[in-house]
Amino acid sequence: MTAPIILASGSAIRAQLLRNAAVPFDVVVPRVDEEGLKSALLAESAPPRDIADALAEMKARKVSSRMPGPLVLGCDQVLDFRGRLISKPASRDEAFDFLRQMRGDRHALLSAAVICRGGEPVWRHVGKVRLKMRDLSDDYLRAYVERNWDSIRHSVGAYKLEEEGVRLFSAIDGDYFNVLGMPLMELLDYLMQNGVIEQ
Repeated sequence: MTAPIILASGSAIRAQLLRNAAVPFDVVVPRVDEEGLKSALLAESAPPRDIADALAEMKARKVSSRMPGPLVLGCDQVLDFRGRLISKPASRDEAFDFLRQMRGDRHALLSAAVICRGGEPVWRHVGKVRLKMRDLSDDYLRAYVERNWDSIRHSVGAYKLEEEGVRLFSAIDGDYFNVLGMPLMELLDYLMQNGVIEQ
């Protein structure tokens, strides 16, 4: 029997969030050209919030068009630093550069979720968290990147708040689940209100 929700993502942390909340789901990883869509939207000067939303919708639509029965959840997260998109670092040097640019300053994480059924969106939400980074030394940031590279290379902005990355910040304003990449509280509200999970 198919679970009521299909998670259109290969993200281990998003799967863990749903599992911890006792939401039954299956995983189908979409094959999508994220970089192509992101580049096209950036060329049109789309704001980071719209880029996160469009990427989440693309993932959900792709899987939902092939599996029209269940609800399909697509998610994406982007980092907005002064209106500029910061992505996952391609190298240790780029990770260090990202962190050096953002230190002592504020940025926002935008976590988008879109649910599709039959290839069409039926629900969407973009959660926002504002973070203030400490003014850390180059030596610490370089050492941080070296110690954590295997983990942070998969994360926008080159940090994970659930790991040593928490030391980078002096203030966090917003829902922790959005930091982890999913607006979980709003998603659970939708699923409960629509009888997908019991309340």
